Amino acid sequence: IVEVGENVRKAGKYTVGERVSVSHHVPCNACHYCLSGHHTVCDTLRTTNFYPGGFSEYIRVPAINVDRGVFRLPDEMSYEQAVFIEPLGCVYRGQRMAEFQPGMSVLIIGSGVTGLLFLKLLRALGAGRIFVSDMVEFKRKKAVEFGASDAFDARENIPERLRKLNDGRLADFVVTTTGAVPAVQTAFNSVDRGGTILFFAPSMPDAQINLPLARLWKDEVTLKTTYAASPHDLTKAIELIREGRVEVTDLITHRLPLEEAGKGFRLASESRESLKVVIEP
Repeated sequence: IVEVGENVRKAGKYTVGERVSVSHHVPCNACHYCLSGHHTVCDTLRTTNFYPGGFSEYIRVPAINVDRGVFRLPDEMSYEQAVFIEPLGCVYRGQRMAEFQPGMSVLIIGSGVTGLLFLKLLRALGAGRIFVSDMVEFKRKKAVEFGASDAFDARENIPERLRKLNDGRLADFVVTTTGAVPAVQTAFNSVDRGGTILFFAPSMPDAQINLPLARLWKDEVTLKTTYAASPHDLTKAIELIREGRVEVTDLITHRLPLEEAGKGFRLASESRESLKVVIEP
């Protein structure tokens, strides 16, 4: 989230000092994948970036990013709200690609920032009961605070708990926001007949998953994956935040000055009693 500099102003789209959000990855909008709606597997998106990255006083934004990845911030949107544009855009794309429908019962595996953004978004979009699981009690309490029907310890028998609390049924829609193999196996065991599993977080490259293909086939379970966010998804995220449909600043647990960025990374890595850590330069 930056203020526009002189070179961007010369491009004719923005004025110096205007508040914008800049996307580090942008699609070409012209290849086979973009034209078929899969912008986030576009070769251009996977190779574009800006330099030298975050925590810099100045950054160099390539022309293609200026053209396709710069978004004006609404006047009423704070910088703290704006830092959630990219993660919420990714979450919005995930539910869209998985074809989420209002009224679905949901299990979100992992209740860190991403899992809680899914919780907030799916509530705004009309989900039925929403359950979450996590190994950290702090995060489970936050999930209930933000509207989850219940929060399970990830070490529990989650399918059994679901049946008790969801009219004897498993979840229509399961989202994995962690790539840990046990979480993936829990997803297979927790999705109802006719349901969908969205694999939002990646597993390690060498992870081996036992796929219960016969059961998934017989029960007509859909498996979906998603990666990153397209410009459309980022635009929707801006509107969801601007309209107040998804409250985001209550996810911020720590605000640190730039000189304490190392502490911020440690808090995020330990992931015990922290959610979103914001660095204020």
